[in-house]
Amino acid sequence: MSSGQRCPVCSQPWVSPRLLPCLHSLCAPCLRRLGTLGEKGRAAAATTSARSVLCPVCDSEVTLPPGGIGQLTPDYLALSRSREAAGCDLCADGAAARRCLTCGADLCLFCCQAHRRQKKTASHAVTELENTKDCNQAEQPLFCPSHPTEELRLFCEQCDQPVCRDCVVDRHRQHPYDFIGNVIHRHGDALRELLKSTQQHMGTLEDVLGQIDDTGSAIHSRAEAVATEICLFASGYVKAIEEHRDRLLKQLEDLKVQKENLLHLQKAQLQQLLLDMRTGVEFTEHLLTSGSDLEILITKGVVASRLAKLNSVAYNTHPSVDDGIQFSPRERAGQCCGYEVFGAILNKVVDPARCTLHGEDLHSARQNQLTGFTLLCNDTMGERMGRGGEAVQVTITHKDKRDRAVKPTVCDNGDGTYHISYSPEEPGLYAVCVYVKGQHIQGSPFTLMVKNKFREHQGVFHCCTFCSSGGQKAARCACGGTMPGGYQGCGHGHKGHPGCPHWSCCGQVKESSECLGGPPSDTSQRSLLRTVAL
Repeated sequence: MSSGQRCPVCSQPWVSPRLLPCLHSLCAPCLRRLGTLGEKGRAAAATTSARSVLCPVCDSEVTLPPGGIGQLTPDYLALSRSREAAGCDLCADGAAARRCLTCGADLCLFCCQAHRRQKKTASHAVTELENTKDCNQAEQPLFCPSHPTEELRLFCEQCDQPVCRDCVVDRHRQHPYDFIGNVIHRHGDALRELLKSTQQHMGTLEDVLGQIDDTGSAIHSRAEAVATEICLFASGYVKAIEEHRDRLLKQLEDLKVQKENLLHLQKAQLQQLLLDMRTGVEFTEHLLTSGSDLEILITKGVVASRLAKLNSVAYNTHPSVDDGIQFSPRERAGQCCGYEVFGAILNKVVDPARCTLHGEDLHSARQNQLTGFTLLCNDTMGERMGRGGEAVQVTITHKDKRDRAVKPTVCDNGDGTYHISYSPEEPGLYAVCVYVKGQHIQGSPFTLMVKNKFREHQGVFHCCTFCSSGGQKAARCACGGTMPGGYQGCGHGHKGHPGCPHWSCCGQVKESSECLGGPPSDTSQRSLLRTVAL
């Protein structure tokens, strides 16, 4: 965005200023002197279809249009500011302070007095220059680049650019168009919506940067607290402990620097994004408040493109690291100067001997039925790890048939727990081994009993055979009960009846149970099936 009456590169008054996609303006001569990004000579420009240059103001890489600098959007706002800051039209020394509304000349205070004393100009209306700035943009016409004598009064909807009358009958024939005054409200509202969205992103970025600063302070404070703990712990020893202390402080500093570097990188990226958004917002606000209708329409395309691009940039709304730094004074740290020392900076190290298994069917399973259990990882203090990523390995091997091993699936829940699921195809005894970091956990290995596939009942759940069969004498029940009079099945109060409802196929008294009856004989099968049918 142009910020004054001079080019930011050459510091000279504007000469055909052009607006780059990053919303910074440069005069045409300075743009021509910019080298193509990455080129080693002028021959590179001929072999590159789309030239890219670095903006000297913000160091952003911008792509020039296929037609080169000439197709960049003119920055009429910069020209307007340069005209507002122009000198006196009658003398070359004084700064313009007033304007003659009759002849349109800008006058300094001295020439204004002479203007009023001259007989030919004494009746001219002269006003303060500040009073003419608001309407200056609307009064000054802008002419078509293709037809220099025609004023830009129309707007081509298909090409999205202002045009003149000759353009409508020439290159823009049969294109939908309208007067600039009729379309400025719609296009201006669209820019305002983009501006509002960008401003909301700026607020979010400022909040995130504040969180990053707070997190950086917390990390620094936490690091200082841990350093104090380390110094107090090391004060009880002499040379060996002091050397161990220095080593711990070095590790802590490395960890702090690592976390701060990640925060600084995220902060720099977000600050650059915020700076780009602020530049776009300032330019758009200035365009909408100070630019004329025609200038808004001319600049709308590049501004909308820039704001849309900024709004589409993805960024993390939380700090990339936390302040989790811990010191364990009871952790064995090896030998230092011949002495065994304790104390280490930990990031929650898992202890396989403190990891436990949980699950209702930990030691039993069914053939061809998916089942599983949960592994809970704990650290050396017996506390839950709270994070995943550990090297967990599980083997399930048949004790009698080594080639019937089961392939389990380990699912990392990301919170220090791991779900192990499996589906055994062969019944029998299995040995289950669970390793964390190559070591057996607590309770590993253990025995798993895989039972046959669950057998469904083939009979009926009845009170007695007499009732369920409708009094058939040949109907029998697996409970073994009989009745006088030649009844081969059970009956209430008679010999062999279990005294409660039961299954006719196996005699089980629990309705939701597995069938324990063996394969029935032909005779018994016919009689039992008859009972089932009834």
